[in-house]
Amino acid sequence: MALDSFNDQSLSRRAMKAELLDAETELKLAYAWRDDRDEEALHRLIQAYMRLAISMAAKFKRYGAPMNDLIQEAGLGLMKAADKFDPDRGVRFSTYAVWWIKASIQDYVMRNWSMVRTGSTSSQKSLFFNMRRVQARIEREAAASGEELDGHQLRHKIATEIGVPLRDVEMMEGRLSGSDYSLNATQSVEDEGREWIDTIEDDGAQASEIVENEHDREQLRDWLVQAMGALNERERFIVRERKLREETRTLESLGTELGLSKERVRQLEAAAFGKMRKALEAQSGEVHHFLA
Repeated sequence: MALDSFNDQSLSRRAMKAELLDAETELKLAYAWRDDRDEEALHRLIQAYMRLAISMAAKFKRYGAPMNDLIQEAGLGLMKAADKFDPDRGVRFSTYAVWWIKASIQDYVMRNWSMVRTGSTSSQKSLFFNMRRVQARIEREAAASGEELDGHQLRHKIATEIGVPLRDVEMMEGRLSGSDYSLNATQSVEDEGREWIDTIEDDGAQASEIVENEHDREQLRDWLVQAMGALNERERFIVRERKLREETRTLESLGTELGLSKERVRQLEAAAFGKMRKALEAQSGEVHHFLA
């Protein structure tokens, strides 16, 4: 079912008109999809339980996400449930689908709550969706018994109630109490319209670094040319083929071309590198920095 081709109202109307499946029909459709990949059976199964997905999506409206997006996420969870449902387990599809629908909606809400990812572990997810409710209940119970709780005591009770570490409660409290701000917002009137984005350090290379790197590359290129000049023609050929090509050649292939053994080519290569090193060291003491 193409969920993106309808708005939430049309989806709701279609869902309310869908057939109600009895256990036997539901089982038959589930087998037809699992065993024969019967798309018509899958479509009937999804349509029949889309009202369940919409009902669950409505419970998450308070998190500020568009209802149509919530319904589509619920529909995706429903389709995942249908794809993974095993009718041999003796469980009604609706019971199984509830978990997939809820997980899909919760993941969507958490992904879109903030530009900064709120969290994805089970404890963080439990905190995100339960902390405010648990906090309100604890505060009501404390007020009813005349108990006064400071912030630390309250957070400790929340952590104990939900079963998560105290540090997770403290972190989630900070994230839920804040909000995303535009980096183009001005810092203050005194800063003459300076935006927050102006205070972020540029991760790119600075002009001085670019100049220095280019100078080093040019210097290394000059040194390499001079060092290659200390080699004879055969040694230059071996060095070029072994180190200066994108696809370097093997000692064996060079030996075949030059009529030499692989070991002899290795010896010539080592001798060539030794000559190059001496030539480089004779040019400047700076070379030691690159050869170390």
